[in-house]
Amino acid sequence: MLERFHRGRIAYERAKGGGQEWFSVTVLKNGDRTMRCQTEMEDIGLLRDVTQTLDKDWRPVDSFVRISQNGEFTGSAWFRMDDTGIECEAFTRGDGRVSQRIETEGRVKILASHPVMADAWQCASFDHSRPEKRQIIKPWAHTSPRTDGSSGPLAGVSVKTMDYVGEERVTVPAGTFDTRKYHIHYSMEKTSGPMEVCVTGPDFILVHMTSPFGKYYLTEYTSG
Repeated sequence: MLERFHRGRIAYERAKGGGQEWFSVTVLKNGDRTMRCQTEMEDIGLLRDVTQTLDKDWRPVDSFVRISQNGEFTGSAWFRMDDTGIECEAFTRGDGRVSQRIETEGRVKILASHPVMADAWQCASFDHSRPEKRQIIKPWAHTSPRTDGSSGPLAGVSVKTMDYVGEERVTVPAGTFDTRKYHIHYSMEKTSGPMEVCVTGPDFILVHMTSPFGKYYLTEYTSG
């Protein structure tokens, strides 16, 4: 049964419109954790549903992503990671039925499925046992090369650069939290700066995030 749970809402403030993300996280006694997110982005008319599981060592196991835009189906896909690659079974409006298998050098360390809670979980791949404050994370997998995650969903693989900034106490509508702050640098599109991500607790719950595209912050939160 459950070891613990988290539920909450994250507000989106973007240049051309708002949005929100509802999420829940469940952690099993064996350390496996599953995130369920419903993301609504008003500026691009996007609705995204994501379920994603990581094991006790924060390694991606599997994920399901479904995207609709402007009230129409865009695509859906199931992803599975193992020690040598990522596989994807998808159906998208643009490409039809797609089966993928991408071999990687070792286990995928991050799956960017594009909820901002999934961005927060990327920070768990930073190895604090190493002295470097900037680390290259690879292999890094994603479900869309676009920063808003509006294409596909299909599998892709790249690398990620991440900085650990330090500890910071952050106040948002959901309360005041002791957080750890990271910078995640974009690798797929040219941008004017990194994502600044503040997470709290052992399960890396997103408290606050800023990016070149907007800001995102926790407005409701319960745990147990």
